[in-house]
Amino acid sequence: MRRMKDEKLYRVMDANLNRAKEGLRVCEDICRFVYDHRQWTDGFKTIRHQLTDAAAGIGVLKLVAARHIEGDVGKKTVNSELARENVDDIFYANAQRVKESIRVLEEFAKLKDRRVVEDFKKLRYRMYAIEKKITAQG
Repeated sequence: MRRMKDEKLYRVMDANLNRAKEGLRVCEDICRFVYDHRQWTDGFKTIRHQLTDAAAGIGVLKLVAARHIEGDVGKKTVNSELARENVDDIFYANAQRVKESIRVLEEFAKLKDRRVVEDFKKLRYRMYAIEKKITAQG
């Protein structure tokens, strides 16, 4: 099995940190401006800030330095990303994006700093819980 260079590892983590934080912001804004629900809004804001804190344990500057947008072979938008019929679809798609991205961070952190793995895992489970509360309200 090939050993991954740190730069590539950080690149994966940077992309997923950005994806998770962007998805959290979308969910937060939907809860704030569309659902008008302070507790859910605060929940997403807290997760977003805690995710930033957890990533600091890896080294945000290392993540940003590894960013290579020009060479990203997967940056093209796919049709499924354009298929949204309502705000609930946008919320659901972004909640999935956040959970998936945090899982990637959790897995790759095992290669760099095992101390933050548990932080990522707790945040992922918090996402499961808040998503369930919101979708149960229908």
